[in-house]
Amino acid sequence: MAEPARNISKAQPQNAGEIANHAPAQKSVAREYGEAMLIALVLAIFIRTFFIQAYKIPSGSMEPTLLIGDHILVNKIVYGLRMPDSIFGLEIPGLRLGEYVFHLAPVHRGDVVVFVFPPDRSKDFIKRVIGVAGDTVAVKNGVVWLNGSEMPDPHRHWEVAAQDRSPVSPRDNFGPVTVPPGKLFMMGDNRDRSYDGRFWGFVDLNDVEGRATVIYLPWNEEKADGASALSEVPLWFEYIRWDRVGMLVH
Repeated sequence: MAEPARNISKAQPQNAGEIANHAPAQKSVAREYGEAMLIALVLAIFIRTFFIQAYKIPSGSMEPTLLIGDHILVNKIVYGLRMPDSIFGLEIPGLRLGEYVFHLAPVHRGDVVVFVFPPDRSKDFIKRVIGVAGDTVAVKNGVVWLNGSEMPDPHRHWEVAAQDRSPVSPRDNFGPVTVPPGKLFMMGDNRDRSYDGRFWGFVDLNDVEGRATVIYLPWNEEKADGASALSEVPLWFEYIRWDRVGMLVH
């Protein structure tokens, strides 16, 4: 009696036609991974463009609020939905880039905001809002005056003594100027080391990209300068200002 034929697993192809039928299954798995990665990338770009973005502080103009090396998160939707300045570096005719589609909240005095730098739109700056539309701003011997009175200024930081201030430098004596409609006047908290509105004027409301919210990585760049070798990785924990991790930006 003939022995029964060996059973062939359903997962094992029986002929060339069945092998051909299995080939697309392997492609679909690769395609699924590719699609998942593409969706994740698109979502990341979308969130970074419209909702929240990380920035690194490169200078001491906002000391002591923000120190050199602080990595912060900026809320980009807090004031409304703003279109990016370009789409992958391209400006599309007819598309209102670099403008707000709609507003959710006004920009207030005292907000620490990231904005497009007016003299060079390829750069982003971070400063504190000193004056909004209609405000009159002046600086007298280093002291900020707002609408005719000395402005309460708990965040200011001075490095120059009063007797060393110049009567002709806009750093020490400026204005008065009135903020036009749709504009803001910005200054750095470190009044003696900030290149701000005293030197280049006003910021358009449409150029405000968002409000600084929290310090997530306060990296001490001065201490860590040159410490990039892999052998020094265990020391990197010493270069984090742990007392500033998670600090809210006010």
